Amino acid sequence: MAGDQSVFVNMEEENHSSGNRIQPLSATPTKSEARMLDRKNQTPFTLGQRLGLDELVSLNVWRASIGELLGSAVLVFMIDTIVISTYESQVKMPNLIMAVMVGIIVTILLIAVFPVSGGHINPIISLSAALVGLISLSRAFIYIVAQCAGAILGALALKAVVNSSIERTFSLGGCTLTVVAPGPQGPVTVGLETAQAFWLEIFCSFIFLFASIWIAYDHRQRQRLGLLTVFSIIGIVIGLLVFVSTTVTATKGYAGAGINPARCFGAAVVRGGHLWDGHWVFWAGPAIACAAFYIYTKIIPTDHFHSEGYKHDFFGIVRTLTGSKR
Repeated sequence: MAGDQSVFVNMEEENHSSGNRIQPLSATPTKSEARMLDRKNQTPFTLGQRLGLDELVSLNVWRASIGELLGSAVLVFMIDTIVISTYESQVKMPNLIMAVMVGIIVTILLIAVFPVSGGHINPIISLSAALVGLISLSRAFIYIVAQCAGAILGALALKAVVNSSIERTFSLGGCTLTVVAPGPQGPVTVGLETAQAFWLEIFCSFIFLFASIWIAYDHRQRQRLGLLTVFSIIGIVIGLLVFVSTTVTATKGYAGAGINPARCFGAAVVRGGHLWDGHWVFWAGPAIACAAFYIYTKIIPTDHFHSEGYKHDFFGIVRTLTGSKR
């Protein structure tokens, strides 16, 4: 879920030296001006380079996607197992225990998958990294396909080890907006309204990106804190979002914010039925959050995040398509 170590761009560190600094003369370009001059002097990227089309046939990228596939499979199996076991055990405050366990599992899997693929194991991470320009859209596409395939494998593995009663009761640990429950006058549909779930998915996905994934994207914070701390923060934020979305909006039939479209997709493919009802929410919400997060990275000062230098940056792709200069 954190950014790929092979695709992060080494950006110039700030000069922290103390003492008097020689102010640049009027003829001496500042750092921002120098970056602009460098961009003007560079050969414009082709559309193929912007999109990273060469990675579609890169054996190394496809090998890295195996890490995403297996990581997503384990993630889905473990998280869905945690969801089922915490509620089946009838412990006090199952939401809190579930949130803590999910945070721990996410942190462990990030550490395991990071050396292979960068540790995305979530379409939200792959899409946001592609928009920002840390990876190409082609690599993001391959990763997301692998994540969805892995989620299906994880759901199949869970289906193989639980009985039909648990599978039916917990919808295979999938993402649900509503369920059909028995009522005094027959079956009734209970759950959360689609609009509410949609907004909650947007908010939780954006908070996830802003409060944790951003630290992985910012090279200075990542180097200062260290990968283990960054992964732990990501796990903590995920756990908090799981806890909040399953308590504040607690209602029978609603499984909480997905914050991982692939996980929702895997269970829907294997279990089917009502898991497809409103399934678009778990994709559209995160997609909007990724777009909002990308706009945020373009608004903040460039000295904090030098996204302009990334050839895969989405605005760069648009400029190439429209024939604008770099």
